[in-house]
Amino acid sequence: MSYILSLETATKACSVAIHFEGKTISVIQNFTEKSHAERLHALIEAVLVEAKITLNDLKAVAISAGPGSYTGLRIASSLAKGLCFALQIPLIAINTLQSMALEISMQGFLVCPMLDARRMEVYCAIYDFKNEIIHPTQAKVIENDSFKEVLETNQILFFGDGSAKCKELINHKNAFFMDNKYPNAAQIGIIAFQKFKKNNFEDLAYFEPHYLKEFYTTSKVLV
Repeated sequence: MSYILSLETATKACSVAIHFEGKTISVIQNFTEKSHAERLHALIEAVLVEAKITLNDLKAVAISAGPGSYTGLRIASSLAKGLCFALQIPLIAINTLQSMALEISMQGFLVCPMLDARRMEVYCAIYDFKNEIIHPTQAKVIENDSFKEVLETNQILFFGDGSAKCKELINHKNAFFMDNKYPNAAQIGIIAFQKFKKNNFEDLAYFEPHYLKEFYTTSKVLV
């Protein structure tokens, strides 16, 4: 019996899910920006109780691998690696944007999930309705002619917390926008089960989230 615990912390929408053979049996989403570290353990306990299983029943842990919030991704990665090590089960990593595209896939449309990367930059990718990659994940500065070539021949649905700031710049008859859509652990687990069947696992010792960009910090200069 393949129970998989899925963790999604790439944005302010923290969520946790339990899947059995690829089907969602319990999921909780919580919008608690900047408090994932405090909430994640409680959410895991809650979905386990709802699913009527224990940690020892798990066969794998799946996480949103990025792109997304540096802090959020690190929190889930650290917790997941600790669980996998303690329980001696594998870690599965899923592209955040792919999981978002799975939820919104629409026949006749390409979908472009976008995550805010500050200023006019977003993390984005384009998928077809079968969840196949059309344009791979990238950090992209949005300009007036962004996606112009693809939009000439395709209708594209843009969504995610990075899409709102792009509406005025991506002004095309084939561009459509959907608000208030965030990554969800429910989709993470669905994709993770396909990887589980193929033994497509991460190396616990070396896995790092896919940040796409270097993490920079600033510090005061003492004079």
